[in-house]
Amino acid sequence: MKRPKMDLPDSATVARLSRRAFTIGLPLFVAGCVTADYGSVNDGGHSIAAVENIDPSLARTEVSWNGNEKPGTIVVNVPQRRLYLVEAGGKALRYSVGVGRSEALNFRGSAVIGRKEQWPRWTPTANMMHAIPRYRAYAGGMAGGPDNPLGPRALYLYRNGHDTYFRLHGTTEPETIGTAVSSGCIRLYNQDILDLYSRVPVGTQVKVVQG
Repeated sequence: MKRPKMDLPDSATVARLSRRAFTIGLPLFVAGCVTADYGSVNDGGHSIAAVENIDPSLARTEVSWNGNEKPGTIVVNVPQRRLYLVEAGGKALRYSVGVGRSEALNFRGSAVIGRKEQWPRWTPTANMMHAIPRYRAYAGGMAGGPDNPLGPRALYLYRNGHDTYFRLHGTTEPETIGTAVSSGCIRLYNQDILDLYSRVPVGTQVKVVQG
């Protein structure tokens, strides 16, 4: 039995179709140039669990930015529950965050990253122990590790040379990202704090806005 004859396109047609496919795909390439990975990670002898079934709206992505902040500045928008790392060319990396469960708990204004720590030690403040009595068991501090509430990285906010006791850090509760549940610090997915930590040095300007 003879196979049906197929009319194959000539080389000019192939080239034209290839250019058209590239042109159609180009906006998607530009818009999707940041691909966030929320898989499991081995870091410093510790295992960081994957974030399962992440809401796409909460994933790290590159967005347009029309603010007047200099590239390299971190801007936290508390009502949006989003953190922006300003880039050059009118762009910013957007991360989703968890914020203080009440407006009074949230830091506001400007600060700088005064210290960076990998697998940081966590010591609850007196106010935290008063509000959440079970934290009193850790009054002497908790060593860094997968069960530590600060996660794998912490960026410490300083103002006028003094620790404000507010941090940007990871979390043991990824389901809380995008909500208002913390004691005032800004928490990110562990994969996102790893990414942010790698991008910003000590001295980075941070602005926290309430609206």
